[in-house]
Amino acid sequence: MDIICFCHLRWNFVYQRPQHLLSRFAYQYRVFVIEEPLFDAKVSYVETSLSKENVWVITPHLSKDLDTDHIAREQQILVKKFFADFSIGDYIAWFYTPMALSIYESVPRAKLVVYDCMDELSAFKNAPAGISQMESLLLEKADLVFTGGYSLYEAKQHQHPAVFPFPSSIDKAHFSKARRDTIPPMDQVNIPRPRIGFFGVIDERFDIDLLKNTAELKPGWQFVIIGPTVKIDPASLPKASNIHYLGSKSYEELPAYLAGWDVAMIPFARNESTRYISPTKTPEYLAGGVPVVSTSIQDVVTPYGKEKLVYIADDPEEFIKGVEWSLSNKNNPAWLKPVDDFLTNISWDVTWLKMILLIQSKLKANQSRNLTTKENEYV
Repeated sequence: MDIICFCHLRWNFVYQRPQHLLSRFAYQYRVFVIEEPLFDAKVSYVETSLSKENVWVITPHLSKDLDTDHIAREQQILVKKFFADFSIGDYIAWFYTPMALSIYESVPRAKLVVYDCMDELSAFKNAPAGISQMESLLLEKADLVFTGGYSLYEAKQHQHPAVFPFPSSIDKAHFSKARRDTIPPMDQVNIPRPRIGFFGVIDERFDIDLLKNTAELKPGWQFVIIGPTVKIDPASLPKASNIHYLGSKSYEELPAYLAGWDVAMIPFARNESTRYISPTKTPEYLAGGVPVVSTSIQDVVTPYGKEKLVYIADDPEEFIKGVEWSLSNKNNPAWLKPVDDFLTNISWDVTWLKMILLIQSKLKANQSRNLTTKENEYV
């Protein structure tokens, strides 16, 4: 049994939910990730590469001059060839984007269809036209639906009979390195303290005004921003002597940066694009032993805010209060022990194992149903 994943995110972009889960499935399955096409070729072709996680990355390269119909047709041809080249037989189709349905329709049917709905993609900036309609079709075909958080589960639970919430998790062993002595990164070591840090994608979800106004009110605090800027103009980001944009860093480097922060922040705007998100960085920051100040993102408020593990603040004045509280409580056992207790049973390994059990159960149920149908046809 292989796993064929249709993904809107580049495998080598930012290490997040797809990488955490699919790399674990690669322990026992052949895993292939079909990326969205790149429009940089004179003649269409497929690039295949094996990642360090033992995941095959399949990238279609198409001509930039193709119209919409020809883009779909070229991808179908290339994916059919990929199926033949790798002798794909029985497989599980794993979707992160419903826009890949047109490709899936051109290949043999999967034994199981899983929709891992990690975000409400229709609410994101530059969302493809028709994505909501395509998601409705995917929900009709899916055997299992997983959601990236509880708020998204509440939004999807009545749209399918088998929806299960799997909120953001952590690799505790990786991020707990921030609690030990690490070599300070060269581009951070000379930044004064206190340091308030963020790592992640900087896009329309990022509250630019909150960062700008907080930095102006507290010129002695240093704000460290790590990650790529996408879908927004980098020139729109606030510039100040106490705001430091360090660019993208590898997943392996993040604990060393986190170790040098006094407080971590999640300065997300409250808009349609953040309504259902479940930031993976919340438990990652906490696993590193760093206090967190976040805006009132629903999946951060519940459970982290309600359990008093994360300080919730939506305006600059309250954000400053949250940072001041966090600076005084970073190593306070009264805060840190409840954090560690809460994180005890949270891990990507646990998430993956629970998903495996659901998949195996559904495969068994489908097989039994197919056998019963065949017996009835024979009678």
